[in-house]
Amino acid sequence: MNISLVNNDTASCIVKIRIEKKDYEDQVEKQLREYRHKVHIPGFRKGMAPMGMIKKLYGKYAIAEEINKYVSENLLKYIRENNIKILGDPLPSESEQKTIDFDTQEDFEFCFDIALAPPIDIKLNKRDKLSYYKINTDDVLLEEQIGYYRQNYSSYEAAEDVEEEDLVKGHLTELDENSQLRENGMSVADAILMPKYIKGKREQAKFLRAKLHEAVLFNPFKAYKGAATEMASLLKINKERASEIKSDFRFEIQEITRYKEAELNQDFFDKVFGTNAVNSEEEFKEKVKFQLEEQLQSKSEYLFQHDMRALLIKKTSDVTLAYPILKRWLMTTNKEDTPEKIEEEFPAAVDDLKYHLIKDQLIQSYQLTVEPSDIENIARKIAKMQFAQYGMLSIPDETMEKYAKGLLQQRETINELVERAMQEKIVGQVKNLIKIETKEVSYDEFAALLA
Repeated sequence: MNISLVNNDTASCIVKIRIEKKDYEDQVEKQLREYRHKVHIPGFRKGMAPMGMIKKLYGKYAIAEEINKYVSENLLKYIRENNIKILGDPLPSESEQKTIDFDTQEDFEFCFDIALAPPIDIKLNKRDKLSYYKINTDDVLLEEQIGYYRQNYSSYEAAEDVEEEDLVKGHLTELDENSQLRENGMSVADAILMPKYIKGKREQAKFLRAKLHEAVLFNPFKAYKGAATEMASLLKINKERASEIKSDFRFEIQEITRYKEAELNQDFFDKVFGTNAVNSEEEFKEKVKFQLEEQLQSKSEYLFQHDMRALLIKKTSDVTLAYPILKRWLMTTNKEDTPEKIEEEFPAAVDDLKYHLIKDQLIQSYQLTVEPSDIENIARKIAKMQFAQYGMLSIPDETMEKYAKGLLQQRETINELVERAMQEKIVGQVKNLIKIETKEVSYDEFAALLA
């Protein structure tokens, strides 16, 4: 076997592997002997077929299989031992690879196009500037957050008369032109409506202040202004049939359910933050504000990291990559995508590759490392965020620790935890090197920056 490297340019190279029969024939013979013991050929007991017949039937496949395995193993070994930094995977060369014929050839040459990882040398100093957007926690945001908690711990209670946002359940029966029960008319048990969503104001008014067990005469077609979807839901029929219903109906109210936001009292405070964690409305608001500031800080960090990534990638504008090879590689790894989609998404893929190289360079240049404690802290942050998403803010420390340790024991998440921990190290290093201008903005202004 002979392996050689031909440099096309600084962005790519070709690796050529020449193999002779003596490189693979022993393995092929071994493979054919295994075939002989495994396959059943009519007229022969299993494992007793002549080797000549086995070679005739399976020789070409055994040669192809062993050669492909041999070439693949030695190609990767060559790349590793010679410390060749590559992007993507080696691909059969479009310009150098000759046709292979396993029927007639004994010696072979395999040629591979390889996209090289270019050297990256990012220099950062105080002339490099980024903005860090700090979101103000104003009263509007605070009240919205408190409203979210009140809604999360809301309750439903039975009511005696109907208000606009009540859920009203009852029995629907169709009426004729004289407001009498229509013979063979529609009858709907457990019909549900909410006056808030009735579009016709006159029809809506018929329900407001109506009493429990009272019968309301109304017209669904006028109530929902002919909207077939709403009528179909109320009458429990399909939209096609619903669009034809113009009759009046009688709605006998059987249940009135009223949504009730949680009151700002000690019971509510305990549910949100734990028993006696706060003991007054003032303390509750301070605690909510603190939680809100933590959430907003994560949004600020997200935008900063987005801008930081753009700054770093911009510094690689003069870096050359083997674009044709990389496009081919993306096609082979994303076979479900069309060439048009690959072309459309290629710039983003290139930025991803560049950022990966940038991170590697920063890690080496500043000797950044991730300790077990860093990974544990990331696991705690993730656990806290996941509980907070469901409004669970009063999780005991031991429960939080148990959940975080569970993340650390999951093989599918540990790599992500390490990656996020290293990302934090990189962000911290960049922050120390560049100039950062803190800008206070409203939540709406911040949202506009993300748009």
